[in-house]
Amino acid sequence: MYTFAFMKIEQHISQLLYRHQCVTVPGFGAFLTEVQSAYLYAPTHSFYPPKKVISFNSQLKNNDGLLANHIAESEKITYENAVHAIESEVVIWKTTLQGTGYFGLKNIGEIALNAENNLLFTPADSLNYLPEAFGLSSFVSPRVLREELKKEVAALEEKAPILFTPESRKLPVYLKYAAIVVLALTATGSIGLKVYNDQIEQETLVVEMAVQKEVQNSIQEATFFIQNPITPVAPSVSAEELSYHLVAGAFRSEENANIVLQNLITQGYQARRIEENKHGLFPVLYGSYATYDEAKAAQAQIVNVNAEAWILVKEL
Repeated sequence: MYTFAFMKIEQHISQLLYRHQCVTVPGFGAFLTEVQSAYLYAPTHSFYPPKKVISFNSQLKNNDGLLANHIAESEKITYENAVHAIESEVVIWKTTLQGTGYFGLKNIGEIALNAENNLLFTPADSLNYLPEAFGLSSFVSPRVLREELKKEVAALEEKAPILFTPESRKLPVYLKYAAIVVLALTATGSIGLKVYNDQIEQETLVVEMAVQKEVQNSIQEATFFIQNPITPVAPSVSAEELSYHLVAGAFRSEENANIVLQNLITQGYQARRIEENKHGLFPVLYGSYATYDEAKAAQAQIVNVNAEAWILVKEL
């Protein structure tokens, strides 16, 4: 007979939370997920990626078959044995609550009893169940001191007024800003070294932006004539474009990405790396496929090895 007394069902609940909004534990309650958008915590200038927030409802106890079917398929047992395994685990949970008042579920959270004998759930922050946010983490951005820089520039302009002599033709904008830089250099004898350095950087940036703007205007106003136009040649398109990719993971360290890539190749996968993404991560692929169904079938084959693998739709 199959032994299910010591089965830990929390890992199966955790796997299902990636793909479902509600995972019910029959006879105990349901774990619910809700997507929370990325947000900024202003007091610490911290940016947080989007994530799934987990909650618990002790009123949803009916067996919807989701958890039992998943356990039966993963553990290679019958559906009836999977149901018995869940029932046995629930008995252990309730016994633990009566004895200690609380227990924890790895990567899910902690459940406790309050004074009114009601269940209280505290979610864990160790795992983000939103596949679209895989590899993203929070970061702190220093506050930008724009107003302070404006005040320093205004003070410097008051100390070193600039006079222009009218001429028969109008000076380009970038030459005016260059004149500001030259005159500012002559006024630094009575100005502190820090203000001087900050001003030079600020004015240099203005000159560079003005020059770039003048160049862009010149390009937009120019007219190009081609005496012998070349007949355009239609680009060749491959018979089969592999636009569906199964992602093994995205890594902040390129060295770690290369190690994972070599391991997958050794295991027989047609693995490869793709270029660094906009988040500074190095993605590694199990392989690429022509259709979504092929990629989905490949994902189903490795779900027990890597439940966090996901499908990227992109022409590389």
